[in-house]
Amino acid sequence: MRTLKHTDEYPIIGVNTFLSSKGSPTILPKEVIRATEEEKEAQIATVENVQQAYAEEGKAALRKLQEAAIRNENMFAVLMEATKYCSLGQLTAAMFEVGGQYRRNM
Repeated sequence: MRTLKHTDEYPIIGVNTFLSSKGSPTILPKEVIRATEEEKEAQIATVENVQQAYAEEGKAALRKLQEAAIRNENMFAVLMEATKYCSLGQLTAAMFEVGGQYRRNM
């Protein structure tokens, strides 16, 4: 069964290449650049250090984010505050705990 995403009628951003509506082509990189093992380890260490340094603030921010979601409140300001102390993984896990995982119909 072919769906809209297989016929390019449903664009998948980040996978497909698009042209601007004004006609200018998308700039394509000459090569895909991969992080070195040292760069990957440095990023992991940075995330761990931030989580440790802001453990208490992060815990409180995640709790406020979850409470706003449960109450169906506008979460933007709470989310922006939480990004000061939490990683994307922490934010995602906290939202999954209270709301489950979003599944788009394909």
